[in-house]
Amino acid sequence: MGPDKELPLPADFEDADAYVDSLLEFVASSEMLRTLCGGVHILDFFTREPDLYSVVLPQEWRDFFGKHKTMDILDLLMREDIASFSLSDGEIQSQSWRSGPSPPHSLVDYIQKIRKHCLRRDYTCDRKKIGKLARHVATGMNEKKLHEVQNFADYVEKLTADIASSEGRPISHLVDFGSGQNYLGRALASPPYNKHIVAVEGRPHNIEGAKGHDVKAKLAPKTELMRNKKKFRAAQTANRSAYAKAELRKTITSQEQQDVQKELDQEDSESNVLTLDSESATTPVSETRTMPDALTVTEKQTLLETSTAGTGSIQYVEHMIRDGDLSSVISQVVDGGKIHKQASCNGVANTREPLGVTEQEPLQNLSESLSPSLLVMSLHSCGNLVHHGLRSLVLNPSVSAVAMIGCCYNLLTERLGPPSYKLPTLRPRLYPEDEKMAHGFDPHGFPMSDRLCNYPDGPNKGLRLNITARMLAVQAPQNWGELDSTSFFKRHFYRALLQRIFMDRGIVEPPTAADAAVGGSPLGWTGGTQPIIIGSLHKHCYESFTSYVRGALARLVQDFERGSLFKEKLGSLTDEDIERYFECYTPRQKELKVVWSLMAFSAGVLEATIVVDRWLWLKEQHSIKEAWVESVFEYRQSPRNLVVVGIKK
Repeated sequence: MGPDKELPLPADFEDADAYVDSLLEFVASSEMLRTLCGGVHILDFFTREPDLYSVVLPQEWRDFFGKHKTMDILDLLMREDIASFSLSDGEIQSQSWRSGPSPPHSLVDYIQKIRKHCLRRDYTCDRKKIGKLARHVATGMNEKKLHEVQNFADYVEKLTADIASSEGRPISHLVDFGSGQNYLGRALASPPYNKHIVAVEGRPHNIEGAKGHDVKAKLAPKTELMRNKKKFRAAQTANRSAYAKAELRKTITSQEQQDVQKELDQEDSESNVLTLDSESATTPVSETRTMPDALTVTEKQTLLETSTAGTGSIQYVEHMIRDGDLSSVISQVVDGGKIHKQASCNGVANTREPLGVTEQEPLQNLSESLSPSLLVMSLHSCGNLVHHGLRSLVLNPSVSAVAMIGCCYNLLTERLGPPSYKLPTLRPRLYPEDEKMAHGFDPHGFPMSDRLCNYPDGPNKGLRLNITARMLAVQAPQNWGELDSTSFFKRHFYRALLQRIFMDRGIVEPPTAADAAVGGSPLGWTGGTQPIIIGSLHKHCYESFTSYVRGALARLVQDFERGSLFKEKLGSLTDEDIERYFECYTPRQKELKVVWSLMAFSAGVLEATIVVDRWLWLKEQHSIKEAWVESVFEYRQSPRNLVVVGIKK
């Protein structure tokens, strides 16, 4: 049913087991790999003594890099034919390369090992056979998303057909795991696919946004809003007035408060009747029409939409995905095909009803009589969502297959150690019963498979990837061009140099003796304080280092907790001071470019490790008949292009 090989193996391997053995041995034993991927952080580049460049890289590597341009180095890492540097008696045969010295043997050997253990990412397809989405179905998609949806929708269509023919059990519904704006589900519910989609999403605003796109895609009727314009405008005026009064209360002083409060209270009592009477005018008609009288506002409902042009349907289910148990979702799945027939019999081309509200037959009765066969799918589910999706195949009898594409490996939690986060406030919101996991091992995290949890043998068994390593795993250096490389190299240089200013001004501490060894911090950097997150700045802030520092400080002084600290420590920083830093450290900018290139290039092995771990977990489950990994769209369009597929016995 699947590809000839269960994994997209590199050219050096013909057998998946041999590849996995070699991959795990390399990841566990390569000191250079573990140093570049998780052991160093760009923010430490100018704050350590001795500097990271001389500590991390051998002298012969530094000598070679010093004689070549950055883009030539990138070509050597990822595109140059390494076989041209054939060895003769332990020496590089060629004595020169691109008007400079040849790479040293140890560097060539490292490049060969990284390439040898990266999964193949090439994608071949017959473009004429890939279904082209109609313009109204592709609404909201950029070029990248359109490429992903077109190719993955076609892949899912073929996969469901293969399952039906080989297993004798047709897939009745496709469950879009973390559907977001439901681009994939909308395409599959529309012609020519006409699938029945169960879109599972935990954020209500995403569901509402998806419904808006459904209207444009002709999967749902446009809601007609009818308002009493006089009441509506009066309500808006009253609301604006109430907001202004609330703002005024915040600004008045204690001496004025009593006098002004009496005046505001008097005005509120006079306008209270208007505000209350106009509540119905400000309530969207779509809410009042889709909520039956028998239900309270706090009850959650799912919504079924049937296609106007085909026989597909979309059923939205609001559900916070916390594990692979989908029993509460499956209990709500209805027969979209039967609802479509009911609507057609009634002369209605489209239905958009909350579950439990139809004149012919309550939809919950249809869910009770239905025994669905589900395929759980995802297009770029972040972090642990892929783990939950894979586990759903084992935990739910109705789930027959899974096809999951992951992304955002930095959002994975850690099974073999307390979770590390780039910033504590970026932790996922925990439920009270899950608070104990905030400082403990997460059973849903990486690695999934017993193989990685117990490798290598010994007291320190288990392969671990910290936050820095997982963030590197989402890089795509093969797609770097000269213009975009120059841009983000500059951004990294500016941010690392700003960190040096922070250290010199006493905002962050220098690396301590305990952190002197590379990789001493679980966060990947050793500033000794809470990380300083600046985020994206306006484009003009990157025109010069002075503009960057001023733009960053303008944001940092607004910080609620540490804004006063930044004002105190950096208030006396002049433009001349900033320029002196830039002039002093600019000669070392290329060193940062080289290290960052090596880090991103090496991280391809880490992504292979994460993907292989998910495949190994499927292979370890007794209820799984087949499992494989393959590319489903072009790497240059979307680097996270590997799908993990599992078929139940």
